[in-house]
Amino acid sequence: MHKVFRYILLFILFLMLILIRFFENDLFYDPYLTFFQGDYLYIDSPRREVAKLVAYTTLRYLLNSMVSLAILFLVFKNLNMVKFSGLIYVIAFVMLILIYLYFVINPRQEDYYLFFNIRRFLIQPILLILLLPAFYYHKLKA
Repeated sequence: MHKVFRYILLFILFLMLILIRFFENDLFYDPYLTFFQGDYLYIDSPRREVAKLVAYTTLRYLLNSMVSLAILFLVFKNLNMVKFSGLIYVIAFVMLILIYLYFVINPRQEDYYLFFNIRRFLIQPILLILLLPAFYYHKLKA
């Protein structure tokens, strides 16, 4: 693949991540978006539809994951790294969504900060931020 074409695709993929974040209020049902913008440590959890919330959180995770895996493939051109990353994304999703569900179903004010951070891993491409330098370092050492 030509270098310029790869850079253009990478730019488009990073732009997609930015657009997912920018249009989050329009694309996804998430009453916690406004809840965590306020003084959430001192107020009650917002009303929510659990199934709808989990479905939209899963959709957002899938979109971010697919774009992130495409970025990893374009950066490293290594299908084995992408497969391994996909496995990490699946395992992380199962673990995080179970913890997320616990916090959604059993909201307690003393758990809001932990809930906020678990939710952040599900709705933002944090795994990409962790995997890019890890694989780069691995590639340098190999």
